[in-house]
Amino acid sequence: MLFAVRMTVALPSDLDPEAKASVVAAEREYAQRLQHTGEWLHLWRCVGQYSNLSIFDVSGNDRLNEILWGLPLFPYMDITVTPLARHPSAVR
Repeated sequence: MLFAVRMTVALPSDLDPEAKASVVAAEREYAQRLQHTGEWLHLWRCVGQYSNLSIFDVSGNDRLNEILWGLPLFPYMDITVTPLARHPSAVR
């Protein structure tokens, strides 16, 4: 199943710099691992924001929920999920 997921991060301004660096590094490693497995198909930065638009190809809602809850930055995120279906006019 394909999902478009918009993730906006709002880290606390008083977050310890070492803690911030650690959680950001863990997030990068987690996201790259899922990209290598093929579940996280696309990861796009939303220009001018600490936000991304991602496309996931997962077995279903439960798997996507598991992935999102596993994000190290999850406690600091606002997430919007949109299930996707093929459009009849799409050429690909």
